[in-house]
Formats: sequence, structure tokens, C-alpha cells
Amino acid sequence: MIRAGIDRTRPSVRAILLAGLTTAALSVPALAQSNEPIKIGVIAEIQSIAGASTPGGAQIAADEINAKGGVLGRKIEIVAYDNKSSSADSVRAFQRAVNEDKVSAVIASYISEVVLALEPWAARLKTPLITPGAASNEITKAVHKDYDRNKFTFHGYLTSAAQAQAVCDAAKALLVDGLKMKSVAVMSEDAAWTRPLDEGYLACFPKAGLTVVDHVRFSPDTTDFTPIFNRIEAKKPDAIVTGISHVGVQPTVQAANLQVPIPFFGISAQALSPTFWKDTNGAAQGVPSLAVATANVAVTPKTKPFAESYQKRFGNPPAYTGYTAYDEVYIIADAIKRAGGTSDPDKLVAELEKTDFEGTIGRVQFYGKNDEFTHGLIYGPNNISGLVFQWQDGKQVTVWPPKIADGKLKYPTYVKLPQ
Repeated sequence: MIRAGIDRTRPSVRAILLAGLTTAALSVPALAQSNEPIKIGVIAEIQSIAGASTPGGAQIAADEINAKGGVLGRKIEIVAYDNKSSSADSVRAFQRAVNEDKVSAVIASYISEVVLALEPWAARLKTPLITPGAASNEITKAVHKDYDRNKFTFHGYLTSAAQAQAVCDAAKALLVDGLKMKSVAVMSEDAAWTRPLDEGYLACFPKAGLTVVDHVRFSPDTTDFTPIFNRIEAKKPDAIVTGISHVGVQPTVQAANLQVPIPFFGISAQALSPTFWKDTNGAAQGVPSLAVATANVAVTPKTKPFAESYQKRFGNPPAYTGYTAYDEVYIIADAIKRAGGTSDPDKLVAELEKTDFEGTIGRVQFYGKNDEFTHGLIYGPNNISGLVFQWQDGKQVTVWPPKIADGKLKYPTYVKLPQ
């Protein structure tokens, strides 16, 4: 079931709504107490490019689990809520999910500000909360600082610090070693997740051999990026490294129209959406971004089969939140199973902490109580290390790491690369 207003003009949203109603129909009130469904709440930005995939990915996982007999004979039911990208609406949805709909756990939001608003409510209502896409270090920092209170929150996506390190690792291989670049400008939106991201960028780029010649933070409400591009171009960096999520289409289109001669790198979260090429009318050509999975590359044996299932069901490949939400339903279901079917929050948290699951994005494990990023995803080559793809001729081509790359960096002809 979908809560709050839904834009029924979007085919993917209609499909998700119908899928949710189908699953809801599986819940029969006459079932014995022990056979009642296990409800998982999904609070998502269903109207946004990235958020629309969250309930869809969760639904596919639930259907797969149910087709195999559920969890100890109980069905998984996804109860979805549209938060309209609002922290206030998200809090109301979380309260309703726990108090009225009796969910066992909640998967919520790719917006850091939203998850930071929900984290205290997960503590008050003692309900496990996993984010499929928020990045702010503050989420895991709160768990580390006050574990007993905030232990109910888990970070199901790479933290800003981990993403910064991943971008630096990729930049060393692709920009420094590959293209012989020596300098970058950092251009990030002013948001909770980019503050620690930029700190990571500024600390690690010099270690990778890249001098940071400019650092620009702009309002997510910016509509004209021309002055920003002019300022950066005057500093003559070899590349522009971005940290953008709430924006993406506008700067991409303007950069192409202006034929900005500096190549882009870094993170452009909207570019992760399979519709980004169409959304930008092809201006996405040459735009790269860090990601955790794409439809065309087998990060694990589960990545491509899930992407194919999502494509078949909803008519387009999933955005990144689809992959993580899919994994998180399995993670929650496995934890409940290991806990003997109970939804007792303390026992469920204890089992979630033991997670060792090969998902669509890699091997999922969480940092422990004594780690700096408590309940964050473990980053590294044996766990979640991410990948870099680039839009080339309408396709997302993976260019790093080498073991899964299916192409090489290729920028438009107006972009000037070091000689």
C-alpha cells in the first residue's frame, strides 16, 4: 500500500502501486496469529528520480522470499509510504508504520536530512531503520556516540567518508595513472552528506597526486551554473570532481550547452538513474559517477538477475536505491529468521549486526559497536567498494575497477584532456 499522494502519471509508480496492492492482497485477516505477515515499511521519495526505485526493489525481494515459503512460513508484506522528499512527512509515515501498521522494520530514504530526522524516532519507537541511500557520516556517528539509544539505525549505503575514499581510489587509477592529471576543482551541493564528503575529498586528493585548486559549494536551488563554471574554468583544473545528488540534470545540461572544456568526475547521484540520458536529452554524454551497481555489470552473481527482474516488471532498470532496498529486505528477513521469527527489536538488532550477506552490491557486513562508523557498511575490496560508470552513447559503461569494467573513460570532443 502506498501512503500519501502518488503521481499516477508515472508508469513506474503505477507499477509499484499495483505491485504493493498485490502483496497486500496476500494478507488474509483470518490467518492465525503465527501465520500473519511480517511487515516491512518502505518510506521513499517516490516522485523523485532516485527514490522511485526503492519500493520496487523491496517488492521484488519480498515476492522472491514469499515464493520460497516466506520466513518460517510467514509472508513478507511491503507497506510503502511516499514521503514527498519531506522530513516531516517521513516522521509521520514512520510513526504510522510502527504504531498503526505494525511493521517490524523500516527501510527509509536516500536523503540524509530525512534519515537524520528519523533516527531519533527509531530510538523512541525501538524499531530497526535501514537507509538504502543516505550518506551522511552523522547517521553512523550518532550510533557510535550513543549506542544504547541509537542502535536501531543501520546505514545500508556507503557513508560520505567511504564514498570520498572510493572516488579518490578511482581518481588515482583513472585520472592520475590513466590520464596523467595533476589538479582538480571540487564542486558540491550544500547538503548534510557533502560536508564530510568534501572533507574526505580535500584530505585524500593530494595523497592521490591531485592538487585541489578550487572548492565550490552551491545551493541545491541553484538554477544557473554559468558563474560557477566560469569561476572554475579560470582556475584551470584538469577535472571537476562533483558531489551532487539533489541536483544533476540542470548542471549537466548547462555544462553541455556551454561546452565546458573540463571533464567531470566524482558523484552525480541523479546520473545513477537509468532515465538520466533521456532526462538530459543526451547531455549526459561523458558524465561519470560513483555507484554501487549498474544493470549491465555483475558486481556479484545477483546483480544482473535482479536488474533484469526489475526491468521486466517496471519497464526500466533500477536506480541505485532499488539494489540496496532489494538487499535490505533479504537482510531483514534473514535476521528475523535467525531470531526465530520474533520481531523483538533488541533481538532483531543483535541479528542485524551479525549480517554477512552477498547482495547485489557486494558482501554486506556492518561495522561494529566499537568502530567509528557503527552500523555503517564495511568498505573495501572484499565487501562494498563501489564502481565508476560513465554515460556513453546512452548507456552506463563501467570504467572502474578493472575486474568488472566493460569500457574505458571517453569524454566529448570539446573536453580538453592533459596532453
